[in-house]
Amino acid sequence: MTPDWPLPHLSRALHPLGAPLTQSPWNLEELADLLGDAPAVDAAVLVGLVPRDTGPRVLLTRRTDGLRNHAGQVSFPGGRVELDDADAIAAAVRETQEEIGLPPSLVAPLGLLDPLITITGFRVLPVVACIEPHYIATPEPGEVAEVFEVGLDFLMHPDNLMRVELQHRGRARHVFEFRSAPEAPQHRIWGVTASILFNLRERLARLSA
Repeated sequence: MTPDWPLPHLSRALHPLGAPLTQSPWNLEELADLLGDAPAVDAAVLVGLVPRDTGPRVLLTRRTDGLRNHAGQVSFPGGRVELDDADAIAAAVRETQEEIGLPPSLVAPLGLLDPLITITGFRVLPVVACIEPHYIATPEPGEVAEVFEVGLDFLMHPDNLMRVELQHRGRARHVFEFRSAPEAPQHRIWGVTASILFNLRERLARLSA
């Protein structure tokens, strides 16, 4: 799947597949005072990149409004790592198949981003993968309301990402949020999803530093 991938340098910006990423989540300082004493729950998401004639695009979902966590938000497909999963990569691929019907045969993992923590207590490992462009999404209606794509160039451009300040539990905090994407102006891409894309942008930027 990957010989003609339009970003041949991408893998150099990622942690190798199977790398033992034991470091603390890169955003822990921002959320440390909001997390309880319970250990974080391991989770994984699939950052799917789809090669298109107009350039690579990022596969995103909008979660169903009735979900307990992050209802209605734009997110990557994924979820907790189960005991039956061989590793976080397997978990991300499995969850993607369960949520949007994407067969593992159409997914080629490329590498890993840095782990991050969520306000709901999940330690998330993002798995970057190439997705065959002829895929057909079949969302699981109990979890996913919509599947859509946004251009990678738009998401990697610094001018399109804002750092928004808000007040929560007595102090100012900052969250990432993208300006409206031309392909999906009705969707708000922010929070965990925007943080993962920021991490990808930062790792790509280091290649040219």
